Amino acid sequence: MPTGALLGLDAVRAAAEGEIRSVVMVTRKPPKGLAGAPYLEQRSIDLEGLGAPLKVFEGNARDGARGFPANVNVAVALSLAGIGPERTRLEIWADPHVTRNTHRIVVEADSARFEMQIENVPTDENPRTGKITALSLIAALRRLTATLSVGS
Repeated sequence: MPTGALLGLDAVRAAAEGEIRSVVMVTRKPPKGLAGAPYLEQRSIDLEGLGAPLKVFEGNARDGARGFPANVNVAVALSLAGIGPERTRLEIWADPHVTRNTHRIVVEADSARFEMQIENVPTDENPRTGKITALSLIAALRRLTATLSVGS
């Protein structure tokens, strides 16, 4: 599976060989990048004209993926690499001050504690996803025939 808009899934997979105590992902997106999400529509949450960051979701990765299927597939990939969708914690923020889709991950494990953050440039065609997502797929395909592969 390509890493898509995330980084460090190899480190999460390695930590999962031991014991991971917690995985938390905090996603911040421009409000237009969250527009139309079922979770927001079901709760009549309007992000139009938002002047300050607003936490719109807090829960596990499974529920986050249901409520924001076009926005946080990265949380599902993270949970599959680590401790599963029920135990992976997720916060989603609509933030009018960011111009990039930002994901910050904190992992606490018996082997390491690490933090990762990526700020993805949204695509012009779909502000819900980053340009790096398509490039990740290309890199994954190239790796299938590569004679040398870097990373686990």
